[in-house]
Amino acid sequence: MTDSDSLRQARATWKARGQTRPAGAVTPGPGQDSVWDYPRPPALVADGRLVQIRFDGQLIAETRAALRILETASPPTFYLPPGDIRSDYLSTDSGTSFCEWKGRATYHKVCVAGHCGSRAAWSDPEPFDEYRAIRDYLAFYPARAECYVDGERVRPQAGDFYGGWITGEI
Repeated sequence: MTDSDSLRQARATWKARGQTRPAGAVTPGPGQDSVWDYPRPPALVADGRLVQIRFDGQLIAETRAALRILETASPPTFYLPPGDIRSDYLSTDSGTSFCEWKGRATYHKVCVAGHCGSRAAWSDPEPFDEYRAIRDYLAFYPARAECYVDGERVRPQAGDFYGGWITGEI
């Protein structure tokens, strides 16, 4: 079996693809999104709202040029352009992971004044063609850094692996 065959098989295992909400999915209120309405494969959407990342109170990233990944059953993930991130606070961290949609991710540690957060962010240095727009962008875990969208503090998605951003619109 080739890598592309394995990838096709992994992608085919997902049953929920955003066409219909499963039984038990909460109906969103006015001005809200349902994660069950997000598509699969995931959509990549430009977002011009003010996105800020703080660590230990220090502003380490600020942009109005974020890209959001909208994926069925998951809160959005915000990716920030490298030019809007203070790289002097970042260093490569150990490990990698693999997403059947985006490809291999690498992790980054954030350090401010001697306090470090391991795997506080990740990037996709060689994403698959459909997601090449996020190449070298960074996504931050809201459980490991303070993430804000237009001044609203983001709540982290449950669990330790996924980095979805929960706001009042979700």
